[in-house]
Amino acid sequence: MLLELARPVALLCSMMSLLAVFHTAFLGPATDYSQRIYDSLGVLLLAAGFSLVGGLVFQEDGRENGERLLKASRVSRRRELRIIETFPVQVFCWTTGIMTVLFVLSWYLETHCIFYRDIHF
Repeated sequence: MLLELARPVALLCSMMSLLAVFHTAFLGPATDYSQRIYDSLGVLLLAAGFSLVGGLVFQEDGRENGERLLKASRVSRRRELRIIETFPVQVFCWTTGIMTVLFVLSWYLETHCIFYRDIHF
């Protein structure tokens, strides 16, 4: 029963921490990109911790389901659920990859392109 409650809470904490990474990387008040990177790395490490804990919660549930299936089907081999295969860790990896690409793209566009309208009076 407690594990059924822990799964959504762990997933919600993981997603909220990824939202904090997005806010720090893209919407934060820092004007310098090196400052944004340093601030984002700290929050990213916190998000990785939340995702790892969520992955451990999901992995534990997978073991229990695997044991129940093992007893029901009487199969001698049981497939272990790896931590990278759990949903919170996969969401973290995909989100971090996408945010990294978007951050590098925004850095490139701000450095090499000028986005303003030439207003003549």
